[in-house]
Amino acid sequence: MPLKELQVRYTDRRSKPFKLFDGGGLYLLVKPNGSKLWRLKYRVKGRENTLALGQYPAVSLAAARSKRNSAKVELDRGNDPSPNAADPLIAVGQTFTEIARLWHLNREAGLCPAHAQRVWRRMERDVLPVIGEQFIGDITAPIILGAIRQVEARGALDISRRLKQGIGQVFRFAIANGWAKDDPSVHLLGALKPKPRVRHMPRVALREMPALFRAIRDYDGEDGPYRREVTRDALTFTLLTWARTSESRFATWNEFEGLAGDQPLWRVPAERMKMHREHIVPLPRQAAELLRRRRFASDEPFVFPGEKAGQTISANTMIFACYRMGYRSKQTVHGFRGLASTWANEAQCYHADWIETALAHADENEVRGAYNSAQYLGSRRHMLQDWADLVDSASEGHNVVGAASPI
Repeated sequence: MPLKELQVRYTDRRSKPFKLFDGGGLYLLVKPNGSKLWRLKYRVKGRENTLALGQYPAVSLAAARSKRNSAKVELDRGNDPSPNAADPLIAVGQTFTEIARLWHLNREAGLCPAHAQRVWRRMERDVLPVIGEQFIGDITAPIILGAIRQVEARGALDISRRLKQGIGQVFRFAIANGWAKDDPSVHLLGALKPKPRVRHMPRVALREMPALFRAIRDYDGEDGPYRREVTRDALTFTLLTWARTSESRFATWNEFEGLAGDQPLWRVPAERMKMHREHIVPLPRQAAELLRRRRFASDEPFVFPGEKAGQTISANTMIFACYRMGYRSKQTVHGFRGLASTWANEAQCYHADWIETALAHADENEVRGAYNSAQYLGSRRHMLQDWADLVDSASEGHNVVGAASPI
């Protein structure tokens, strides 16, 4: 039913935006702050667009209908009534959803496909249902915060921060293209709930490392000679390379280069890395020797095969081995990385960037975080070799904790 002037004039605001439809695609968008905006929804070349016709009462109901009729005439002639129709990017409309799609299309070619999909899925799930239909110029910091609060309410504090970052990127993309004047997300600094303190994986003190290294070297679990050897090698390899458990478990032979030379490498593909980018590990001598020995022990594609052909060791194989060695609640496999990091930092002869790159950590600073998989390769090779030599010496009972060669 068509709107009446009194209905438009006296309609009350609500806690959320709502629409009053007049017909022919014309509707009044009423915002929580009381503003009343005329919009025309139309289709051109099979695509749905929205045209801003002004704000009530500056544009009356009669004037809005006149603008609608003029737009319909242009559509009947095959023309897009949008004043920005000459620009194919702007012609799709200026709602947050439309601009967010363009932002994503503009950058997804440079992202790992799986990561690009995750980014857009988060946007579709948590942002677009809340602010997607709003025109980007109408979105304020409180509106964005309202969307983020819904994510915080379910305890997803890490996701809430990623969403704020993504929303800000959409606004900066819009500003660069002349579709927005500012980025309201910058005003949310300090408004988001703080992340809980990180609970670090259990690990032994540095003085206890020799006993741990000996326990790994002498591991004699309950799973048969061959399986014991696979588990022992997986633990040792993970310890020597500072790798995450999943990176070691799913390692395949085609990821390794130069095992017979003096500069062997492990090239972990981006799709298996937590940060979705290739990671190159300069292998210490001991790790390369372990791999050469394992190469003759099995014709499986995985370096650390499971009991069934074509499968890796299970997700629990290495942690259960830690339990059997008496390290339940004392040391996890992921905690090997913490041991190595603590040793390297306390040695005070390795640059912090070498350590962070060896751990394949992300840097929140965008400039410093620009990542090259071969970054600091020579320095990291030296550092990992020092660590492997320390593991060897400590497992023999030598008092070398904290030792490191000078740079």
